[in-house]
Amino acid sequence: MASEENSGESPQGAGAAREPLSPAKRKRLQQCFEHASKQMAQESYDYATELFTQCVIGDPANLIYLQSFLGNLQKKYNNNKKGSKLARLRGAAAKASLKKCSMQKDWEGVINHGLDVLKLNPWDVSALMAMATATEELFCDECQLCYLKSALNTNSKDHDVNRACAIALRERKLFDQAIACWHRIEQVRPGDEEAAKAIADLAVEKTIVQGGYEDAESSTDVAADKQGQEYVRREITPEEELEQEIAKNPEELNNYIELAQVHIRNEDYAKAEEVFGRALEVSDGNPDIRERWEDVQLRNLRQELSLAKRKVEEGGSEDDKQKHEQLKKEFSYKELEVYKHRSERYPKNLAFKFDLGIRYQVVGKYNEAIKEFQLAKNDPRRKGVCMLRLGQCFQQIKQYRLAISHYDAAITEIPDRDAENKKTALYLAGKMSMAMKDLDSSEKHLTTLAGLDFAYQDVSALLDKIAKLREDT
Repeated sequence: MASEENSGESPQGAGAAREPLSPAKRKRLQQCFEHASKQMAQESYDYATELFTQCVIGDPANLIYLQSFLGNLQKKYNNNKKGSKLARLRGAAAKASLKKCSMQKDWEGVINHGLDVLKLNPWDVSALMAMATATEELFCDECQLCYLKSALNTNSKDHDVNRACAIALRERKLFDQAIACWHRIEQVRPGDEEAAKAIADLAVEKTIVQGGYEDAESSTDVAADKQGQEYVRREITPEEELEQEIAKNPEELNNYIELAQVHIRNEDYAKAEEVFGRALEVSDGNPDIRERWEDVQLRNLRQELSLAKRKVEEGGSEDDKQKHEQLKKEFSYKELEVYKHRSERYPKNLAFKFDLGIRYQVVGKYNEAIKEFQLAKNDPRRKGVCMLRLGQCFQQIKQYRLAISHYDAAITEIPDRDAENKKTALYLAGKMSMAMKDLDSSEKHLTTLAGLDFAYQDVSALLDKIAKLREDT
């Protein structure tokens, strides 16, 4: 159904550019996107899918909407590369409609029905390729490349996928990536004349662009210019290529994300942090970029902490030990800051409340931790462990009766399959009851624990102590 902003528009045909979004529609789509992101963070993948679908249909040129739509589905299907078990059967009607729209060059119809196919299998190559064609015709260039790369990631040996990717990459002057696509075609089809010619042509184009010879009228002009100067040919790295793209179009966030991902794959988290820092600045504090930046900051600190710990374990100096302790403290407070931001951004996400409570507990802010755990316990999946954490926090602030009551509740609520937390709750309840002279409760908890794991900490010694106290009494 057409929205009020699009009412009266003619169908989008071949090569038809979309009308600019009205401010009202853009705002409504952004609100829908933010709500969808919250649902995805809460693992409500089906609801998030419907909301992200509205966003992509409303603005098929928005790369962030598309990436979030695909990312949500990949999480839903645990990245199994197959989607739903019934995708072939349930998606038959959507695929037929998609094919019909492609033949009629109804590009918006291709997007709409293609999304229905991808909901069942986000790795469906034929749907991804059809949608890449549609977005190209609608002048949604960034999304076209996203669909193509998704298809390529699914089947890197497919001739048609590699060919389409190579052509799109060449248009964007991403020569190394385009050449890589043609090389994959050569591997599948040895002696392919088109691939050999394309590789040669791309090598020349790359030399012309990198050497600044775009205005040369012929290859003779290029050769003459090269004779007059020292020119060293070398392969440009993916990082350099993306830096060039950023320099050309500093507002395009996707280039920053791709560059940071390259550094992350190389485990160079400091560089990735710097790239996301730049992206955050040009995006005026985009919340999704901020989350990526915060995540890589934590990874960078975790890497530094691991190296410092190794030094200490290998007999490091006193300075090494101090540095390790300082990094531990810095990491704890950084985690606290990050989860505080997440909890504020997703106020209804109880998982973030729980994580924030743990960070408050780690740094010794027990009153703040108690508030977060009391909210998080409304999530049935975490109720038991929240009661355990609350007991620990109440014990730290010397509210012993509250502590024991929460330990008792934790023992009841924690399922048997969560053996470690169950044993921790029994042990703490047993020790706390002993300290409060309630030997019956202490013996009951510790005996239950001994039945689960007799070697757990000093449980056998505590039971002996209870027996001796009874004798003395």
